[in-house]
Amino acid sequence: MQPPFPQRGSGILAHITSLPSPYGIGDIGFSSHAFLEFLARAGQSAWQFLPTGPGSPVFDNSPYMSISAFAGSPLLISPDLLFEEGLLPESSLTNLPVFSEYSVDFPKVAAFKKKLLYEAFANFPQDLPQFIDFKKTTPWLDDYTLFMALKEAFHDQGWFDWPAEIATRKASALSSLRINHHERIEYYAFEQFEFFRQWQILQAKAGKEEIRLIGDIPIYVGWDSVDVWANQDIFTLDPKSLRPTHVAGVPPDYFSKTGQRWGNPLYRWPDQDQDIQSKLTDWWIARFKAIFQMVDTARIDHFRGFEGYWAIPEEEETAIEGEWLKGPGKPLFDQIFNALGPLDIIAEDLGVITPEVTALRTSLGFPGMKVLQFAFDDNPDNPFLPHNFTSPNCVVYTGTHDNDTTVGWFLSDHLPPAQRQRILRIANRKNDNQSAIHQDLIYLALASIGRLTIFPLQDILGFGNDCKMNSPGTKEGNWTWRCASRFFTDTISSWLRDETTLFGRVPQNKPHIDIDHSNIPNIL
Repeated sequence: MQPPFPQRGSGILAHITSLPSPYGIGDIGFSSHAFLEFLARAGQSAWQFLPTGPGSPVFDNSPYMSISAFAGSPLLISPDLLFEEGLLPESSLTNLPVFSEYSVDFPKVAAFKKKLLYEAFANFPQDLPQFIDFKKTTPWLDDYTLFMALKEAFHDQGWFDWPAEIATRKASALSSLRINHHERIEYYAFEQFEFFRQWQILQAKAGKEEIRLIGDIPIYVGWDSVDVWANQDIFTLDPKSLRPTHVAGVPPDYFSKTGQRWGNPLYRWPDQDQDIQSKLTDWWIARFKAIFQMVDTARIDHFRGFEGYWAIPEEEETAIEGEWLKGPGKPLFDQIFNALGPLDIIAEDLGVITPEVTALRTSLGFPGMKVLQFAFDDNPDNPFLPHNFTSPNCVVYTGTHDNDTTVGWFLSDHLPPAQRQRILRIANRKNDNQSAIHQDLIYLALASIGRLTIFPLQDILGFGNDCKMNSPGTKEGNWTWRCASRFFTDTISSWLRDETTLFGRVPQNKPHIDIDHSNIPNIL
C-alpha cells in the first residue's frame, strides 16, 4: 500500500474486464500491465476499477452482486501468467475461440477460462509450500472453497435451498462434506491462490509505474453469497425460512417513482445483542483489511448507508414501503481504524444526501464525489459545479460506471437544449461544435481544486452511449463493454499528459520517460 494520495492527481476509471486481451475479457496479467504503462505515459497517478469478486450469471455478472466479498474472480486470472508459471502449454493459448473486441460474452469466456484452469490445476503441484501457506493464512478460504464445491454439487442452487443441515451449517455435516468434496475444495483454493499470486505481480507493476490502485467496496453483499451463508446471524434473515426479513434499496425519488429495491439482506445494526455487534464489527474489519491488502485507496459504494439506510420488508415488490434506520456511524470506523490504522477512503456520497451523512463523511475526513454530469441544471449554487467547490477534499469525475458516457449524455434527447447551452457556456465554448464535449468536461475537472480527478476510459476516448458500462434499473446487457487495443494511441496519451501537466496533476518526481515494453506483449 502506497502513502496517502498527493494533494493533486488524476486517474482513469476502467474495469479490468474492459481491457483488451486475446481471451475475450481483460485480466490481471499482461492486459492490466500494459494499461498501467498507458496510464504512466499519460501522466496519470491512479487506476480505479470495479469490485473484483466472482460474479453470478443470475445477476447479469454484476461486480456489485458477487458471491464473495473476499475472493477474486477466476475470470480475471491471466492465461499468459499460467503459461509463464509452467502450468499451461503454449498449445493451449493458440487456436483460440473467436471473441469480440468490444464486449464480454460471459458464458463463452467462463467456459473457456474453466477449461484452461482445469488444465492448469492438473499440472499444479499441490504440495507447493506457498500454496500450503496460503491455505493456512487466508481466513475466509475454508468457507469459500466449501461453498463453491457445494454450489457445484447442488447444481448452482441458492444455499438457502440446500438440505437444512447444510444450509444451517451443522458442524457434523460440514465436516463430512469437507472430506467428500476434498478434490473440488482444493481446486477452488488453487483458483484463489493463482488470483492473488497474479495480483501481487500486478501490485508490483503498479508500484513501479507509480500508479495507485483504487478498489471498490459495495456496502451490501448478495443473499446467495458465502458471506451470508457463513455469517447468518449478522444479517436480517428469518431463522426458519432463511429468507431476508428486510432488504436493501433506496426510496422513491426524482429518478424513480417506486425507488430501487436491490434485494440484499441488511446488517443487524439495530440489534442490541453485543455478540452480534461484535461479530459485525469483526466482519467489517476483516473486509477492510482484505481490500487494503489489494489496493492503495478504496471507494465505499453507498456510503450513506453507514449513517442511515432504507429497510424494505422482503415481501414488498418495490421500494415504496420502507423505513429509514440508523446505521453504525462513526463508531464503526473508529474501531476499523483502531484495528488497521489510517486508510485512504473515498466516500460515494451521490443521490439524496442529508446533512447527517455529510457530517459523518466530514468527521471521518473522507473525500466525497463530484460528478460533472450532475452539475449543469439551472441552480447556480449546484455543488457539483467546479466553481462552487468549497474544499479540495473531493474526487472529481466526469461520470461514473452508472452514468451514460459524457458524449452520449450530452447528445441525448433527454438533455434539455437550455441545459446543453449552459454546459457550452460554462465550458467557454464559443461555437456550437459539440464533438469535443468530453474534453471540455475533462478540462473543467482538471482545473478544479479537487485533490483527485477520475475519468471513465470512455470519456478519455470520446465514446458514445453504446459504450456505457451500466444502466441502473435494468437487469440485462450491462457490464460487458470492452475497449479494443487500437484506441490506446500515442495521440491520446500525449494529449492527456499535456492537460494533466497543465493543471499540476502529474507528480513532480514522475518525469516523462520512454517505457520499456520488451517484457510485455503489445496488447495496447
